[in-house]
Amino acid sequence: MVRLFVQGPLQAGVAVAPTLDQSRYLTQVMRLKLGDSLLVFNGVDGEWRCVIAEILKKGVVLRPEEQVRPQATGPDLLLLISVVKKSALEFAVEKATELGARRIGLVVTHRTQVQHVRMDRLDAIAIEAAEQTGRLDVPMIDEPVKLADVLDGREAGRRLMFCDETGGAPVMEALAEAGGGPWAVLIGPEGGFSPEERARLRALPFTTAVSLGPRILRADTAAIAALTLWQAAVGDWDR
Repeated sequence: MVRLFVQGPLQAGVAVAPTLDQSRYLTQVMRLKLGDSLLVFNGVDGEWRCVIAEILKKGVVLRPEEQVRPQATGPDLLLLISVVKKSALEFAVEKATELGARRIGLVVTHRTQVQHVRMDRLDAIAIEAAEQTGRLDVPMIDEPVKLADVLDGREAGRRLMFCDETGGAPVMEALAEAGGGPWAVLIGPEGGFSPEERARLRALPFTTAVSLGPRILRADTAAIAALTLWQAAVGDWDR
């Protein structure tokens, strides 16, 4: 069944108005008609079965019929990824959403090749990935922030999995020892972390430096590998 993310509240009998682009997607791409059903979620009120109640020139009107799943969130996992090339960053955001990251933070490091980031494009990619994977929320994506500021503003109790291309502890072993709870996974830029950044990261008491294997991975590949291993070790894959 078609799934759609909307911004407004969801409750029985209260009409929902998708955007014009979403309305066109429902009627022109998916060929839904008056009375057809779809699943709708907003990240707050769970998932609802809705029917198309009206088809107007300015868009469709949906009527929520019943809640089919209560609201639920995945593990408290934050992906911190350096700003990289457009295609790689978009791919990483899509896969991080599929792999259950609750939040995605864009990081500027010493070797980041700073470029314009279309946040609206990344948000749209995350929404589409959430719709396709069945999750009930969409990860928030934060604007680019300097790595030093990210570390200074760290949330208390959140551990940091530092994916160091120069080497570290085997991931599964390190995570099994550290345990679950709130985590952040840090992925660097194409040129890697600077010696100063690496030294600071390794000196922090909440950091676990890990290796992703004997090969140097692209940033988007490293993000997928790291999130997969984290989910397998201390995430929600055993549900």
